[in-house]
Amino acid sequence: MKKVFIVGGAGKVGRRLAQQLVTNGHEPRSLYRHAEQADELKALGATPVAGSLLDLDVPGLAGLMADSDVVVFSAGAGGKGGPEMTNAIDGQGLEKAVAASQLAGISRFLLVSAFPEASRGADISETFENYMAVKKRADVHLAETDLDWVILRPGTLLDSPGTGKVRTGLAIPYGDVPRDDVATTLMQIIERPAISRVIIELTQGDTPIDESIQQFVRN
Repeated sequence: MKKVFIVGGAGKVGRRLAQQLVTNGHEPRSLYRHAEQADELKALGATPVAGSLLDLDVPGLAGLMADSDVVVFSAGAGGKGGPEMTNAIDGQGLEKAVAASQLAGISRFLLVSAFPEASRGADISETFENYMAVKKRADVHLAETDLDWVILRPGTLLDSPGTGKVRTGLAIPYGDVPRDDVATTLMQIIERPAISRVIIELTQGDTPIDESIQQFVRN
């Protein structure tokens, strides 16, 4: 059993991951900001942990993470609050979570990032350009640490039911992927500690998730 601390635990991917973890015998600890989210997280089988990346300092966040085996960072401003909120959550929030993980002695760290080609060729806003730049800087920040990290870059996220089949690779064509399948992929990575220090791109596909993700296991 793994004790998994989910930063962004009340988000769409975070909630789905908690369900997957509980189903597979693990213990999700889900960080949430708003009081009304606690009961929903409990109903999923997660342990709700109250706290906000905007308010917590590194020691405070490390204290909440204590005794966890894995940290999963799936938090994001979701385009709300403009560039300032993206910078605070997706950028500085990630840096804070990395520092807290190091302080708490938790080496395993998974980051849900963004596909580099997201919305390319479309008429996108300065806010979205900032979002992509922040996501890339977050990837770089984590990859330069000595943590046991994995960066997962899903394509456009869908709320449609998962299929249990995906395409993964170091570099693959851009596409969509259900959030259910992102959560399952994260759970599969958590259960495979030999998948380490690699950036994985993810879209929907034709290969069962466990088979697709097995290619990244280091012997």
